[in-house]
Amino acid sequence: MDSAVEPGAIESLRAEVTGEVLVPGDDGYEARANIFAYTGHPAVIVRANSDEDVARGIGFAVEHGLEISTRSGGHSNAGFSTNVGGLVLDLSLLDGVEVLDEAERRVRLGAGALWTNVAAQLAPYGLAFTSGDTTSVGVGGLLVGGGVGWMARKYGLALDSLVAATVVTADGRILTASADENPDLFWAIRGGGGNFGVVTSFTVIAQPVAQVFFGAISFAPEETEAVLRGWVSYMDSAPEELTATAMCWPTFGQQAPPLAVMVCYAGDDDAAAALAIDPIRKLGTVVDDQVRLMPYGGVLADANELPPGWQPYVRNRLTPDLTPDLATAMLAEQANLQNLYVEIRSIGGALSLVPEDATAFAHRSTQALIMGVLLGSPEDNEPLMPAYEAFWSAVAPSASGAYSGFLSNVLQSDIDAVYPRRVYRKLAALKQEYDPANVFHLNVNVVPAGADQD
Repeated sequence: MDSAVEPGAIESLRAEVTGEVLVPGDDGYEARANIFAYTGHPAVIVRANSDEDVARGIGFAVEHGLEISTRSGGHSNAGFSTNVGGLVLDLSLLDGVEVLDEAERRVRLGAGALWTNVAAQLAPYGLAFTSGDTTSVGVGGLLVGGGVGWMARKYGLALDSLVAATVVTADGRILTASADENPDLFWAIRGGGGNFGVVTSFTVIAQPVAQVFFGAISFAPEETEAVLRGWVSYMDSAPEELTATAMCWPTFGQQAPPLAVMVCYAGDDDAAAALAIDPIRKLGTVVDDQVRLMPYGGVLADANELPPGWQPYVRNRLTPDLTPDLATAMLAEQANLQNLYVEIRSIGGALSLVPEDATAFAHRSTQALIMGVLLGSPEDNEPLMPAYEAFWSAVAPSASGAYSGFLSNVLQSDIDAVYPRRVYRKLAALKQEYDPANVFHLNVNVVPAGADQD
């Protein structure tokens, strides 16, 4: 057995866990060890079937000095959902979706549920929940980071609908976090990521949305700059039911990057949707229009397999001041990187209705999320880093923070951007209370107070 842990210890763990324990060589190990863009080789994987299984897995890792990765859907851009030589807590068996109160739209989601299953289970009730982009993204990682979903401008972040959660802490306690129970922990897990424990279930308020108008509107490449500038200006006055993302595809040698605007109108009123979306259509020459009415689950795309060796380099910044001139500056820098994908998510709207200090996600004045993805292998992208940094230098004067979910190489500057200083200090104090040994450090990490404080 290729493991740093004694076989006898593994057998004892198997006897204690009601789920599944996998080590290298076991059937199913490879599928649970590897994630979307990373290959892992943990010493042991615990597929937890209960909160108690999670607590046992944590205790085992602490006893044997193993790093802990928590995996729900396995889409961590930074590779945090797996590791080499450590322990992976796989939550995929904790995938229940239960409507607790149909009238109040109160729903309990298992942390290992995939968003495609959430959408399918809620559809018969005429409900939806703003979620990740792809069918295979898991509930857990998205909800503790934020959740910039397709109904963000109407209903806010996914975490803004959270009313309670079950959290297993580093010392094995199973706690309820809500406004009434452990409210400090409830504040922290809404934006503080996995720093404070393993969240195994979430109770949320779903949205009363059965169908949406969704799809991409593609424009002639030579009109990209004019259309993008016009789109930026329009979203200032667009109705909050409309959430839209501008996608500037890599040029791959073309003179101008192709542009598509993906739109989601939260509702099934054809006339109202047309009134909201038509101004975008009129910005330039439309070469393809895929917008149509569909169940909310239809907005979730299948995650494409990456070409062999690819490991995209992902970074993002938030801005409260998205302007046409900023859009032009980004296009000018993108022209120097033929493999750079640029995405601008127009958010704002309901995001700003939540007080800045209500959650650990503090960027409530955000108007847009800007993401830049270098497509290719690490070796291919290494010589491109100066031009990539120039792109972010163009964004920097307008940046006000970052989103934890779209980061592949987490630098200290990224952590500083994700957590404003006042938020970081409060999180660090809570980290000292709930995880003083920093057991949960494979994340956008907050160090316990006193360990690195100024």
